[in-house]
Amino acid sequence: MKTPPAELIRRKRDGAALGDEELAHLVAGIVDGSVSDGQVAAFAMAVYFRGMTRDECVALTAAMTRSGSTLDWSRPGLDGPVLDKHSTGGVGDKVSLILAPVVAACGGFVPMISGRGLGHTGGTLDKLDSIPGYETAPDLARFQTAVRSAGCAIGGATQALAPADRRLYAIRDVTATADSIPLITASILSKKLAAGLDALVMDVKVGSGALVPTLDGATALAESLVTVAESAGLRTVALLTDMGQVLGDDVGNALEIREVIDFLTGKRREARLGAVTAALASELLVLGGAAGNLADAVAAVDRACDASRDAASPRDHHLCRRAGPRPGRRRPRRWAPPRGRRRRPGCRAERRSWARPERWAGPAHRGRPRAFAGAGRDRSNGDPLCRHRRRGAEPGNQAAGASTRPFGHALTSRGRRRRIAATNHG
Repeated sequence: MKTPPAELIRRKRDGAALGDEELAHLVAGIVDGSVSDGQVAAFAMAVYFRGMTRDECVALTAAMTRSGSTLDWSRPGLDGPVLDKHSTGGVGDKVSLILAPVVAACGGFVPMISGRGLGHTGGTLDKLDSIPGYETAPDLARFQTAVRSAGCAIGGATQALAPADRRLYAIRDVTATADSIPLITASILSKKLAAGLDALVMDVKVGSGALVPTLDGATALAESLVTVAESAGLRTVALLTDMGQVLGDDVGNALEIREVIDFLTGKRREARLGAVTAALASELLVLGGAAGNLADAVAAVDRACDASRDAASPRDHHLCRRAGPRPGRRRPRRWAPPRGRRRRPGCRAERRSWARPERWAGPAHRGRPRAFAGAGRDRSNGDPLCRHRRRGAEPGNQAAGASTRPFGHALTSRGRRRRIAATNHG
């Protein structure tokens, strides 16, 4: 006998752990509409305050994955691994739009199921919506055709793919439950597991502009993502990267799309944006088996970026055609605002945080975030790109020497520590 949704919500509100079947029934109700918006919101709030055990999070993720179809890439036609990347979100974060074609050029296939903005963070689908005619929710057949022919495609959750997340995601956004670690974990991984991936890299943002701004919170989220993904059989690596200032030069959907095009064609490449993209892409290629080691992966990413300088490639033209817009509309000057209208707040050394100024009301609030995230400072003095944390590491041992060289480490499903190549972001 099925337990009524109200009873499940009450039990979670009171701190009880829900079983696999109970969570599966609740997710089924979210999809078929038998669980009302109010009940979904109450469940999200109960999870926000009471949390979830690891087993509950694994069960919720599995139920949300099974709520729709799962992509099957076993048919002939793919001669490389199926890979993807996801970010927890920030301001000016446009890495996914650059990384997907770069990884495709390195031999991977990227069926990227993305989301919209949560809270103050920008969503990849919102950026793509600024392209006239771009279809962010194609049917599965068209999505798979685009991946097979162009190497990558970016779309959102649909009624066929992770429909439970599509509804829960929208409700979390308007009920102040967007930063619940169990709900973030289930939301991200349900989409990625439904995409039928071989490997996944997670970009967990840390800093005043991130969804989870504290180092402890971001570390907990990274560990949750890696552990739950491992339980589902998905090879995953998580990097903690800086979101204490805008990533890239531009903020705003159409402006960010224009910056992505400029980056891919070599017209302008902001150093921090390039460093984060290269680090994530390199880790993903190694994890998916498209590169033998990190040095080979870095070299492959560099070659792909250098090759894109020559011209807008046939791959770019084909991807644009598959996505929906007429080929001529990919020329950004026809629809993107002029670059002169952009604002890039928070890039001076002593400027306070632009994203959450209440955190910087007095000197007592400035020390720790400035120490690890930069809080709006530029990088010319060798500030760290990101700090590292592996399972079992003592906080006092983290980031030794980080004040002189920007670096980071990866959290992997096998507990190994990997060093990201240092880069001077002057």
